Amino acid sequence: MNSTSTQFVPSRRMGIYEMVGVSGNFKENDYLDSSPSMIFEDTSDGTVGPSNKYDHVARKPADKVLRRLAQNREAARKSRLRKKAYVQKLESSKLRLIELTQELQRARRQGLYKGGELDYGLQGYSGITSPGIATFETGYGQWVEEQNRQVVELRKALQSSNGVTELQFFVNSGMRHYLDLFNMKAAAAKADVFYLMSGMWKTSAERYFSWIGGFRPSELLKVLIPHLEPLSDEQRWEVNNLRQSCQQAEDALSQGMDKLHQIIAETVCDGLLDEGNYLPQLAAAMEKLEPLVRFVNQADHLRRETLQLISRILDIHQAARGLLALGEYFQRLRALSSLWASRPREPA
Repeated sequence: MNSTSTQFVPSRRMGIYEMVGVSGNFKENDYLDSSPSMIFEDTSDGTVGPSNKYDHVARKPADKVLRRLAQNREAARKSRLRKKAYVQKLESSKLRLIELTQELQRARRQGLYKGGELDYGLQGYSGITSPGIATFETGYGQWVEEQNRQVVELRKALQSSNGVTELQFFVNSGMRHYLDLFNMKAAAAKADVFYLMSGMWKTSAERYFSWIGGFRPSELLKVLIPHLEPLSDEQRWEVNNLRQSCQQAEDALSQGMDKLHQIIAETVCDGLLDEGNYLPQLAAAMEKLEPLVRFVNQADHLRRETLQLISRILDIHQAARGLLALGEYFQRLRALSSLWASRPREPA
């Protein structure tokens, strides 16, 4: 697999309203083109005097300037209204974040497990209002159930004497199942990338091993290799190369994440911390959070490519054993989380 190169790309700057300059391009011959009948006219007493058309013509440039100034004032007013609405939105988001934190603390006190089984409805933030996150939580719970079913069927297929065709079917189904998860995560990242990065949709043991919203490909290869034996010399060489490539790509992504972390922290802390009004810093930090979604998608792309490449290196029986080992690995992590949550506790 080619090494995935990752470069941190700073986010785009916010568009700033620019006042439109008033142009003063008045033609020198504006008045010279007027006809004699417009310049002179008879007065009421019959004498010839200067026409009041002079005033009308002279007002034209001034009217143009006034219209332009009025347009600029209106544009500035709309810009201030948009800024005010954005600040109000930030304040509402701050209040919502406080509410979510309190609800999460209550959920943790109540416990995430019922009857020794994981309650997927309480894995994430309690009371989530985002439709995208609610859809993801429901979909992920169904995804785990389907994975458990596939693990059982794959184990039976490996233990039976059925042919390669059946194994190929289960391997293809298992690969598609993981691709479905990556697609669900991409949609969830757009809805709330912090939720996805936090791993609240996973169990506690899974979160402990989480890296940018999922498993670290190089570590997973290390876990799976013993279950893929026997490997030929060529297969072993290709698997080792794949693992090294994964490590290089992971290091590049981790460095980019560290840099983004530093930039956001510096932006949030910009100015005096005791100013009280820190909404401008939050607005600037919001701009710089845009690359976070791309980092999550790139990490999932690396995970997807790793699964696809390892499946091409292995024969069908090895690929089936690898998928079985992968499924059981996550099952054990979830079981460990359940045991840890239900362990006897000493009184506080």
